[in-house]
Amino acid sequence: MDKFTSFTSFLEWIDGIVWGVPLIVLIMGTGIFLTIRLGVLQFRHLPRALKYMVKNEEDGIGEVTSFGALCTAMAATVGTGNIVGVATAVIAGGPGALFWMVLAACFGMATKYSEGLLAVKFRVEKEGGRFLGGPFYYIENGMGQKWKWLAKLFAIFACGAGLLGIGTITQVNGIASATKNFFDPNNQHTVHLFGADYSWAIVITAIVVAVLTALVVIGGIQRIASVTTIVVPFMAIAYVIICVAILIANADKIGWAITEIFAGAFGLRAAAGGALGALMIAMQKGVARGIFSNESGLGSAPIAAAAAQTKEPVRQGLVSMTGTFIDTVIICSMTGLTIMVSGAYDFSVANGLEGVDVTAFAFGNGLAWNPQIGAAVLMVALAFFAFTTILGWDYYAERSLEYLANGNMKAVTVFRWLYILAVLIGPFLTVSAVWTIADILNACMAAPNLIALLALSGVIVKETKSYFDRLNKGEIKS
Repeated sequence: MDKFTSFTSFLEWIDGIVWGVPLIVLIMGTGIFLTIRLGVLQFRHLPRALKYMVKNEEDGIGEVTSFGALCTAMAATVGTGNIVGVATAVIAGGPGALFWMVLAACFGMATKYSEGLLAVKFRVEKEGGRFLGGPFYYIENGMGQKWKWLAKLFAIFACGAGLLGIGTITQVNGIASATKNFFDPNNQHTVHLFGADYSWAIVITAIVVAVLTALVVIGGIQRIASVTTIVVPFMAIAYVIICVAILIANADKIGWAITEIFAGAFGLRAAAGGALGALMIAMQKGVARGIFSNESGLGSAPIAAAAAQTKEPVRQGLVSMTGTFIDTVIICSMTGLTIMVSGAYDFSVANGLEGVDVTAFAFGNGLAWNPQIGAAVLMVALAFFAFTTILGWDYYAERSLEYLANGNMKAVTVFRWLYILAVLIGPFLTVSAVWTIADILNACMAAPNLIALLALSGVIVKETKSYFDRLNKGEIKS
């Protein structure tokens, strides 16, 4: 037990370093810098971006539709970060963490736009009509061969994040926890495995999710996109509807919740000497969980964007940034407000609840007239969100490995089965350590990608100006 505690403490120490002030400044600074250089494009052209999101380009070149590429990217982002991650951020960093999460997302939309643009501009066509792109290619082809080591570093961290962090273990852990809380909340039906007792609900969930993952990921990007274009929009809408129902049922507390969020964001609820510390914790947890949720600046989404059927990098950049808007500005905000108005925040702090248990309490207590409806919707939403995240991150990790292995598909096949194995054993691993590992790997991915975005900001601005000039002249269709 002491060894485990020491290992957990060691991971938390590393997490504190990588998610310290320098990286937060780099993430926020990159978003602010790109926002200024692009003339707040993410707000001026959001209506156009939402239009492009559902209107595919007629003569585009790629593997899947722009909407399919977006849904694959959103499949990887709309997951436990929206449900478990928000709860974790609010409990650890206070209600103010939600403010920093949303603010980071607003600037992150410019970052996500830039990632999608560069992904299409520097993508490479492979045998069989496959398109491969992402940070590794816009670093290598955009910044030059001398930066190839940075591209490989990103790909290594992406493989690790997919296999050991955000892609598998955290997601299936969330599914298993939600399933157990619904079907076996008192842990009455257990089996002894790996030296501990586990609910049968967890065991069955691990097997089912691993089998379903295998059935989908073996089919590649086309099968992943076909699944996500159906599941992601449906579950996102259903989840938001339930959140709105909870907010309406507790409308008298919305004003109080917003006040607490803003006060917490700037440390106004802390004692005078601890205000700065409270502010930093709220900012750190909000930005870190925001990146975990929407992945702006992480460099993962452009891997999916590179497969989109499009000839215009700017158009796909606009489509890509809608993912951050929907994921964090809408869904995460809904989750955070639901946690506050339902009393889940105060109850969790007093009783030591964390992770999915916080959101489960919010959904159950928020609809007091029928708590089972909220609990059932949360379980189904988390299961589908997390499952699609598993699919999306398999694609990211496989493409990263393909780049590292110079197209050796045998290595990719081996990795695919290791990925499925990680999904199978994920529910039996400790949650706190896994989330910390995921945070660390996210930070390691973000750094090379953010450096590339800053270095290539001139290319981004030039492409953007060219596109809108041609659009205004009628040379291309809107």
